Amino acid sequence: MYLDNYPQKFPADFLWGGATAANQIEGAWKTAGKGLTTAEVVSKAENRKKMSMDQVDQASLAAAIADQTTTNYPKRRGIDFYHHYAADIKLFAEMGFKVFRFSIAWSRIFPNGDDQTANEAGLAFYDRVLDELAKYQIEPLITLSHYEMPLALTQKYNGWADRRVISAFTHYTETVFKRYGKRVKYWLTFNEINTGTWGFHATGAIDQGLTKNEQLQLRYQALHHQLVASALATKQLHQLVPTAQMGCMLARMQTYPATPNPVDVQAAQAADQKNLFFTDVQVRGEYPGFMNRYFAEQGIKITMQPDDQQILSENPVDFVSFSYYMTTVTQAAQDGTAVGNMATGGRNPYLQESAWGWQIDPIGLRITLNEMWDRYQKPLFIVENGLGAVDKLEDGKVHDSYRIDYLRQHIEQMKEAISDGVKLLGYTMWGPIDLISFSTSEMSKRYGFIYVDQDDQGHGSLRRIRKDSFYWYQKVIKSNGEDLS
Repeated sequence: MYLDNYPQKFPADFLWGGATAANQIEGAWKTAGKGLTTAEVVSKAENRKKMSMDQVDQASLAAAIADQTTTNYPKRRGIDFYHHYAADIKLFAEMGFKVFRFSIAWSRIFPNGDDQTANEAGLAFYDRVLDELAKYQIEPLITLSHYEMPLALTQKYNGWADRRVISAFTHYTETVFKRYGKRVKYWLTFNEINTGTWGFHATGAIDQGLTKNEQLQLRYQALHHQLVASALATKQLHQLVPTAQMGCMLARMQTYPATPNPVDVQAAQAADQKNLFFTDVQVRGEYPGFMNRYFAEQGIKITMQPDDQQILSENPVDFVSFSYYMTTVTQAAQDGTAVGNMATGGRNPYLQESAWGWQIDPIGLRITLNEMWDRYQKPLFIVENGLGAVDKLEDGKVHDSYRIDYLRQHIEQMKEAISDGVKLLGYTMWGPIDLISFSTSEMSKRYGFIYVDQDDQGHGSLRRIRKDSFYWYQKVIKSNGEDLS
């Protein structure tokens, strides 16, 4: 039967907001008993297009620990959200936020990661953050692990490469669920879990000096431990707070075949499969066959405990969240393997790109939403999307029409996907206030609706200034996505 009442607007309860990470905003890196994190020993990149987050070896780690300054480690200072959280949340409320995504720094709660007793001062900080959000009726969306873990777990176990970290993580998650569970409906386990295939920033495991195959073996084993830990945390949450929901989080890297040649189409499909493998496990509860073949061909052997499969299958997530910044192009090499995927993908001649070389593809977001909805039939949540740019402060103002254009085009495609039948819970753009870049530790790569007066060297007053996009997003939220002018 034909129905003409398909959705043409954002749902009335759509969650508009913004997203951040503790290691990029909080600062206060040695305050109130907090332990050192893996993010705080990654030095800033040498230039804006060179990532440094996985170039950590024993020598650089020792140098970072010995260095007690923030000069080469900007994530230690962040934007001092630790002391500015009340004023910052007030600005989010002024924009009309319905939801604010932030992460808990594990090392604020357990400085060494596997401490038996939690650090009350760290727990109290997040109590205060939640109190401020409640004041303005802003729904919290909490990420449990966002590209950082207590550095002590790297020193003791080599991070997630060791299965014993699972019990440390579930002790941490049980603690925060019991403390905050009645006030938090939406949770995420690991941020962009698939990027663990790149190394240290997500696994906390030092693997520099290993061969490529040895690195893949270590990284996928560490990621298996994270997948088990994610399922166990989901089980905990459902038992402790039955009304709460757990989501997984993927860095979605939609890729197109370079040509209609079937070998290119198949190579692009294989690249997509390796990206979606992680949500396949967290939603469907088992390792897909295509990854079992990949592991066999690469000589990767995942060590599992007898009950791992049952843990994964019995504890699927409630919703699927993802980041979306770009799409890539994949072609087949002579042997049929994919050339160019993830952030190193081929260039698309039909797309423009940002100052950092990220290709801008709003229609790709609609494609992604439809494909993920078709694949999983679970509610979706866009928890990162935004434009990093060099903003100029002129006469006390920032005129960022380029950011407005970028976000408008993506929101238009979100609305189209909803009309296609996709169930979309919300949208938390990255990041609503300028913060330290994840990949390069720059301040000059700015995403926010709110300008923060700080430069790459850490100089500045930290004054918060509303950009033109601040008022535009305020209008978008007030109209529930109808007024994008």
